[in-house]
Amino acid sequence: MKALVYTDTLEVQYRDEPEPIVGDGEALIKIEAIGICGSDMHAYHGHDARRVPPLVLGHEAVGVVQTGIHKDKRVVLNPLITCGHCDHCLGGRSNLCSERELIGMRRAGAFADYISIPEGNLLDIPQDMDSVTASLTEPAATSLHAVYLAEKVLNRPVSECNAVVLGAGSIGVFAALMLKHKGCRKIFLGDTNPLRRTTAEKANCATVYDPLGDQLPAPASFDLIIDAVGSGRSRAASSALVAAGGVISHVGLLDNEPGLDTRRLTLDEITFLGNYTYSVIDLRAAIDLLYCGALGALDWVESRALADGAQAFRDIHEGRAAAAKIVLTP
Repeated sequence: MKALVYTDTLEVQYRDEPEPIVGDGEALIKIEAIGICGSDMHAYHGHDARRVPPLVLGHEAVGVVQTGIHKDKRVVLNPLITCGHCDHCLGGRSNLCSERELIGMRRAGAFADYISIPEGNLLDIPQDMDSVTASLTEPAATSLHAVYLAEKVLNRPVSECNAVVLGAGSIGVFAALMLKHKGCRKIFLGDTNPLRRTTAEKANCATVYDPLGDQLPAPASFDLIIDAVGSGRSRAASSALVAAGGVISHVGLLDNEPGLDTRRLTLDEITFLGNYTYSVIDLRAAIDLLYCGALGALDWVESRALADGAQAFRDIHEGRAAAAKIVLTP
């Protein structure tokens, strides 16, 4: 089969790879579409010690089942493989399982013609759902999870809140779209890349601004900050923008540099929330939202051939990609 293989820092190669071996309780999936995630770029930059080349990356996937009881069904993949029996798994928080594994981390991912994955990780989708749209389930679920956790601790409903989203990649754009869908009163969306800002404006979900420019949102005036970047600079911005008693929902994992103003968090009773991925319910809810069109036209997503994946990685790395999400199709 053909696969896009991470072979070294700043290098992925489209090449022949052996077809995956299907283990007990697993299914073979023919991939239809697979999105490039920020964590894939993190590996590409050589910043993820868990992802050791050569490795097939990719975990935002939809495909057709080739084997087993679900043969010929189109499915979205839940890329988080967990133990299924710990307290977190049984309590509906399998994303916190201590034995969790993500496809495309140590186990081969989905930038390929085929992948093997446990049958329990297959999610039903409407069989007429567009494949590129379906491949957006994972990032949409990540944003939905971040908003949902914030909703549980906000002092007022989202519909009465003002919010800032930092980062106009797919997680940030989806977060803004989720907030708009829930009736959030005022939404700002910041990104330093002018191409992404232009694309984000087309999504019509927020007031888009340049965090390095002069026209910045007013400090200490936002009930909710969603940090979809996760850098020292974005944590500093979150600390400055959030209102007293507000919530910072931290999703991004760019770096671990200082920036969070813990003194202000303490004195102003600001809640800081860590968010990791999603639950199975979040994934199912995301499928429903995407299928019914509740999150808009999604014309900010770009589709390219898997064979052109190396160029897509380079374009993202060099800031030439205007799209908030690039989806590859074998």
